[in-house]
Amino acid sequence: MKVAWILVPALFFAISVSSVFPQTSADELKLGVAAYKENHHEQAVQHFEKAVELDPDNINAHMYLATVYVNQYIPGVDTEDNVHLADKAIAQYQKALDLNANTEQRVNGAKGIAYLYLNMKKWDDARKYYQMASDLDPNDPEPPYSIGVIDWSRCYQARMEGRALLDMKPDQHLNSKNPKQKQLCDELRAKNWSVIEDGMTNLDKAIQLRPDYDDAMAYLNLMYRERADLECDDTASRARDLKTADEWVDKTLAAKKAKAEKANGPK
Repeated sequence: MKVAWILVPALFFAISVSSVFPQTSADELKLGVAAYKENHHEQAVQHFEKAVELDPDNINAHMYLATVYVNQYIPGVDTEDNVHLADKAIAQYQKALDLNANTEQRVNGAKGIAYLYLNMKKWDDARKYYQMASDLDPNDPEPPYSIGVIDWSRCYQARMEGRALLDMKPDQHLNSKNPKQKQLCDELRAKNWSVIEDGMTNLDKAIQLRPDYDDAMAYLNLMYRERADLECDDTASRARDLKTADEWVDKTLAAKKAKAEKANGPK
């Protein structure tokens, strides 16, 4: 009788455990989504990781797991743990892409990877995945805008580094009559001119897709200023580009004002 008394509770415990802890990827995914909605990210990660372990082909589990990693990632922080989070998120997004996710998932996966690479300043990788997202959804203005931002960032960084070596003031234009400035101008033109043109094309595309895209307008203004500084031998073209840049500043402010008025509603 004593043996039976011991076995019955043990059997009951085994049945209870199997009913409390899910055994399928779909069940783990549901628990992960519930935890995620409650902002319990650590629990969500555990459930999504288990869902992936139980079914490596569960695309939704990979996407959700990547999303939670991204939410824990701090842009611009280069600590080992933070970079590891980005790498883990990229791996999950890439797995979803490799599993032939649907178009929406592929767009989100490509944009997710691009966003992480952008914040890690891995320009070529970021550009590659933003281009992938744009190819998948040509009507989405965000990828071409982001490509424009990448193009500007690369040009601006190179130009500022070169100007710093010559101890130039912020508002000082490169002068072709100065041998050192002329050399820098020639080097930057060879390196950045086509990138500037590409950035302008992508920013224009973003604005065509979203006419009130004030962020794209602001970067287009910056792009014209980048090009103007490289027009060392052509003062007329420089003046024209600076005038166009100022016009984009006005358009940016007008778009922001219109958005604010629309948000506040009629008075």
